[in-house]
Amino acid sequence: MYSLRCAAEEKCLSSSAYGPEVTDYDVRVLLRFPQRVKNKGTADFMPNRPRHTWEWHSCHQHYHSMDEFSHYDLLEVSTGRKVAEGHKASFCLEDTTCDFGHLKRYACTTHTQGLSPGCYDTYNADIDCQWIDITDIQPGNYILKLTVNPKFLVLESDFTNNVVRCNINYTGRFVRASNCKIAQS
Repeated sequence: MYSLRCAAEEKCLSSSAYGPEVTDYDVRVLLRFPQRVKNKGTADFMPNRPRHTWEWHSCHQHYHSMDEFSHYDLLEVSTGRKVAEGHKASFCLEDTTCDFGHLKRYACTTHTQGLSPGCYDTYNADIDCQWIDITDIQPGNYILKLTVNPKFLVLESDFTNNVVRCNINYTGRFVRASNCKIAQS
């Protein structure tokens, strides 16, 4: 838990991590995964809040330009019931890479953030909150559902490509993801 103190501050762990009996020496099990978001539209994808309202997080030493850039849900295969969840606040909305013929215009700064058409914003699996806390989850088969712009706070020309679903097999020791596809919801 000690190494997860910044993530705990941002409420990125399951509710059992916040009990009074939890100590700095407790261990959490995290389902980590990368995320690569492409702007497939014709206009810039900009933070939904004006710059002067971005929230400073002293633990991570950066601003959050969007409270909810992505939601992550772990669902039971048979019922679709949510058994665990995570979220990602945008702290660095930028053009990480771009398709041929498209130029990077946004970098991670305190003054400007965004995602240009034809460009990607990439979050590696080792970044805080780029996970779902599965400490309390039993081994089994699940669906991982990743949703970008989950509350539709940023206008887009097409919201139908904002959800990806993957089959997850959790053995209790490792996770295997397969069959990841864009889904309607």
